[in-house]
Amino acid sequence: VTGLGTNTMQPNASFYMEEPPLSRAGFVVLSVIMAFFTIPAIVLNGTVIIVSLMHKQLRQPLNYALVNMAAADLGTAMTGGVLSVVNNAQGYFSLGRAGCVVEGFTVSLCGVTSLCTVALIAVERMFVVCKPLGQITFQKKHAVGGIVLSWLWSLAWNLPPLFGWGRYDLEGVGTSCAPDWHNTDPNNVSYLIAYFAVCFAFPLTLILVSYAKLLWTLHQVSKMACVEGGAVAKGEMKVASMVILMVLSFLVAWLPYASLAMFVVCRPDAKIHPLVGSLPVYLAKSSTAYNPIIYILLNKQFRKYAVPFLLCRKETVEEDEASEATTTVEAVSTNKVAPS
Repeated sequence: VTGLGTNTMQPNASFYMEEPPLSRAGFVVLSVIMAFFTIPAIVLNGTVIIVSLMHKQLRQPLNYALVNMAAADLGTAMTGGVLSVVNNAQGYFSLGRAGCVVEGFTVSLCGVTSLCTVALIAVERMFVVCKPLGQITFQKKHAVGGIVLSWLWSLAWNLPPLFGWGRYDLEGVGTSCAPDWHNTDPNNVSYLIAYFAVCFAFPLTLILVSYAKLLWTLHQVSKMACVEGGAVAKGEMKVASMVILMVLSFLVAWLPYASLAMFVVCRPDAKIHPLVGSLPVYLAKSSTAYNPIIYILLNKQFRKYAVPFLLCRKETVEEDEASEATTTVEAVSTNKVAPS
């Protein structure tokens, strides 16, 4: 494993401008901002996981992917989020070169897994609703296979910097670590281009194509449901509203970071103030607090169990006999929705 020998962190010379990155007060403000997102992210993602384990009604194939995303987001919050709070409070990265590599690897692993899970959910929805391959019952084995694939895909592309292709280094104001977007060595640049293509552009393409197909099918179903009473269309639109909102919230959080990173790769001589470089980083990390809020607010089943859990009170609502459309893949698969 390369680059673990030194105990002090020296940022890239081309990364920082001559003046100090931030004043002491500026670092404290960043620490408070990250705490504002990190604490809810840990509590809410932990809640999603715990209530899913506690209640069998939530253990359905689509929910496996949601819990996997919560696990990935929890990993990001407990490593990148907590360390950002602590290091900004100190005003410097205190864990040395080895700590930087570990943080960069862990946050990148969880972040890419989360994005792959969004793509997995989009593809699942498209196959179940649009039925491009005919009637297919989405089962537990399919959900587990997709989850394993998302982690293996992320692992395969985040391990190379540990063995010499690419590297992890300080980013932004120097209190967190990530793939080194500023190093102009051809070896590093080739890794960054490949990393961007397979870990962001490819999953994003899957998401956009799947939801374009899904929305077109829902549009066709809505026209049919105007005659049939609208029951099918209402259920499908409820499903689509949750997952589309999840996708949009993720893109709002991660697209600025990905865009800035590729801009730096393409224009390595560009002078970017560390604070400007840090804002997309913290916006990306704040995404860990968005998804569980979406689950709880828009998903009747999660809301039914998560809200009492958060308020430390016993559930008073009786078990639903039929699963909510927003979380039940099987219910969706029984609807007669013909592919366009």
